[in-house]
Order: sequence, then structure tokens, then C-alpha cells
Amino acid sequence: MSDRTHADALALDPTIPADLAERIRRRGGSATIYDIAELAGVNPSTVSRALSKPGRVSAPTTARIHAAADRLDFRINPAARALQTGRTHTLALVVADITNPVVFGIVRGAETAASAAGYTLVITESQESGDAEAEAIERLLPSVDGVVLATTRLSDDRIRELARRKPMVLINRAVPDLEGILPDVDSGVQELLAHLTDLGHRSIVYLAGPAASWISERRFERMLDATERSGTALVEIGPTPPTIEGGKAALRRVLAAHATAVVAFNDLIAIGLMQAAAEQGIRIPEQLSVAGFDDIFGSELISPALTTVRAQLVRAGELAVGRLLSALNGEEPNAAPPLTTTLIVRGSTGPAARA
Repeated sequence: MSDRTHADALALDPTIPADLAERIRRRGGSATIYDIAELAGVNPSTVSRALSKPGRVSAPTTARIHAAADRLDFRINPAARALQTGRTHTLALVVADITNPVVFGIVRGAETAASAAGYTLVITESQESGDAEAEAIERLLPSVDGVVLATTRLSDDRIRELARRKPMVLINRAVPDLEGILPDVDSGVQELLAHLTDLGHRSIVYLAGPAASWISERRFERMLDATERSGTALVEIGPTPPTIEGGKAALRRVLAAHATAVVAFNDLIAIGLMQAAAEQGIRIPEQLSVAGFDDIFGSELISPALTTVRAQLVRAGELAVGRLLSALNGEEPNAAPPLTTTLIVRGSTGPAARA
């Protein structure tokens, strides 16, 4: 509703004194705490306490003040509220690459949780650069109450330094003594490798992600543990840009490894690898099986559809914001359990090709 339309509506409301509606109209339609106080029959200071410090005013009076504020369509100025309470009711979500579909679910979950709590979510990206990420966070810190770092490329020491200044929760990154929302890496990797070995694959390539990716390193470590136990050959190739182009560029190195299966750091790399293979006439999965991680939108739309380990991306965003709000409220939450992962078997994996 525009200010003028709102002012006209107030003038027509018989429950609002005509002189009060006229004063609001002359100011352009925006009500103040003085208008609320007049309508509710209380002092302006009581209105201020009721709106900014819940619990300081009796329940009946608070209800009357909120009813008056609603009738006048009053909206608290965020800057003014920040001066009174020290809170901006704004949170930051920092991601490595806003164009990566893996971010979409995290953003959706974080936005849903922030909005439900009355917070605004600001999103910024680092474009896979630790320096750009640090600069973006430095710019945001004065104007937000807390930060969620998703797919961060910062060092542990830099993260700790920033976390000393504002509450912080991490996604897909573990730093001692800081809140982290993590997937169950072990079960996801074990399910995928069991699937490949059951298909007869005894030589596997892991296409690693960015050098600064904590989750990429964890996945390789778990794969190394599992393949050592099973006697399966494992080769790590990378680091690889976590993009379709990164996957395409990796095909030559993959073929040089003479493996029968490839596990990519994420679905984008896997899709790029499959596209490059198709261009060279390499049949998937008859000549090379390919799998990824995350189950992003589009992974089932390519041909053949991609086998992948699904992550709870929306849930990760929800939990991260929930943990951040708990920290802002001085609560001590229990350690968050790892988010479950699920192997999604599709057409990109099949029996190992015979030598």
C-alpha cells in the first residue's frame, strides 16, 4: 500500500480520530510512536519499550500498543532499532559462487529460517577467492548481527578472527570451537564406493575440488581409507575448478589414469566431464562410469542421468540460521548431528569396462 493510499484509508477508519489521521496524512502517511501512543492511550516511552524490549511492559498494554501499531500500519525503522538495541536484525550469508546450483538450496533454507524469525538475509559471494571473501565479510560485519559462511575458502585462523567479532556458523566446514553444519561424509562416500565396487570397478579417479575446499579434502580422505581396505586403486586429480568447464578440462587427465570410474567433487564437474567425454565419442557408462556429489538441479536431466550423493542443502541453510539465532540469544545449543546423505543411483554408472 502506498503512503497516500494508506493515509486515505486512515481517514476513512472511524476508529481513528480525524485529527490524528490528518496529521499522519500531512506527514506523507507514515505513523510514529507518538501517534501509536495517542491511539493506545499510553506514553510514547511505553510504546518504545513495548516495541523494542518485549517483557518490559504488561501483556494487556503491549497487546493494545501492537493493535494500535497494526491499525496505523507502523513499521519500525531498522536503523533506529539498531541504535536502541544494538541489533540490526540482519544476517549475512557468504557463498563461494552464487551461480553454483548447490547454493540455491542453502539460500532457500537460510532465507526461510531468517524470515520466520523476523530477520533480513543479505547474500554475498567470493567468486572462489579467499581474499574477496574476507573483504566482503569486512564490509558486512558492521551492519549485520551474525554471519553464515557456506563453502568458505578462508583459513581456520582467519575464520576464528572474524568469529571473535560477530557470531558465526559454518556450512561444510569444521573449525574447532565454532558451530558447523556438516554432511555425513563417511556414509555418503562408503555408499558410493560400495556401489562402484559392486559393479566391478577396481580403479577409481577422484576429481578433487578447489584447493581450499575443506569438504573436498575430507571426501578424498574417506575414499582413501575405504579403497585401502578394499584393495581398490585410487588416484586423485586436481585441484579442479568446481564448474562445468573445470570438468571438461579434466577429461585428458582422467583418461591418462586408465581408471574405469570417476568420482567428481561435485555434480558440475561430473557433468562437464561427461559432456567432454561425449564430444570425444566416449560412452558413459559403458566405457567410463561417472558420479558426483550434491544432487543439484539438472543432474537428472542430462543423458545419461548422473549418479550422485544427495545432500540436505535446504536443511543445512535452515540449521545454520537457527544456530546463529541461538548464539545471538545467548543459548548454548547441543552439537549438531551430521546431515544425512543419500546415494542416488542413475544411468551414469554401470559395470566396469573390460580391459
